[in-house]
Amino acid sequence: MKLSLKGTSSKQKRTPSASLAPRRRSVETREDRGPEQAFRRNSTLTGSKSSRVVSAGPSAGTQLKSTRVQAHELAQQRRNIGVILLGVALSAIILCVLLSQFTASVVIRSSDNVELDEPLYAQKIDDYLRTQPAERLRFMLNHDRLNAYLRSVSPEVSSVQAKGGAGFGSSTFALTMRRPVASWSMNGSDQYVDTTGVAFTRSYFSTPSVQIIDESGIQVAAGQAVASDQFLGFVGKIVGAMGKQGYAVTQVIIPLDTTRQIELRLDRVGYPIKVSVSRSAGEQAEDIARTIRHFKPGTQQPKLLDVRVSGRAFYRD
Repeated sequence: MKLSLKGTSSKQKRTPSASLAPRRRSVETREDRGPEQAFRRNSTLTGSKSSRVVSAGPSAGTQLKSTRVQAHELAQQRRNIGVILLGVALSAIILCVLLSQFTASVVIRSSDNVELDEPLYAQKIDDYLRTQPAERLRFMLNHDRLNAYLRSVSPEVSSVQAKGGAGFGSSTFALTMRRPVASWSMNGSDQYVDTTGVAFTRSYFSTPSVQIIDESGIQVAAGQAVASDQFLGFVGKIVGAMGKQGYAVTQVIIPLDTTRQIELRLDRVGYPIKVSVSRSAGEQAEDIARTIRHFKPGTQQPKLLDVRVSGRAFYRD
């Protein structure tokens, strides 16, 4: 009976509540930890083999990085630095190109190898660039607009062309000047005209052989132009048109009491020829050439030829 009682008492000591108590305390201890200390599924455990790491606690463990992560971050830093350096290099190249194309000062050259008043034309081009600041960059220069401006302020200039840089901040401009074919002189003032009919007052070439002789006798008031640009333009055109027909004009005469017609003297032609300023110079030049060929050498030559009427040629024996 005692033995059975001892067995019973031993069984009674091993009650379920007594055996589960330590386990409950263990669970409660684990749950008492903060969320940052509890084990989480699908999370990465960090650690280090270095002897310099004193503790593997939360504050130290979150700062530890694997070799793979460190290599990835270093590669990303290298890419960022490379992008920055590339941007700086491109900016420097663009800045150098803009500076090489910038026109701060103007250098004048002549396309005809004549001595020009370089400061005068450099100032006029600079005046144009001052009104169009964006065109100081040579690749943005509007050549047509620059030519139109320079011809308006300096009619003796036929064309201007940018020829590239002439040093840091300088650009070279080549000028082509008009070559006169006839000149007009009155009261100490000279005017010239080229084959396109443009009149100008400054010539860098030798005095042309064609002289305009005024026999009109018309009195001109002080300050009034003796010859209009239209008149001088016609003279230049008729001289150029006769040159294309193979005849050289040696003299242009303004007859008495008129400025609407002129008389031409041609080389190897012994009689004057009347032409009208109001009619096309090219058409009159063709009429003159056909009429001269009609009077063959050795036959009777006229004393005067008149082609002022279109399609007709009058002559006087």
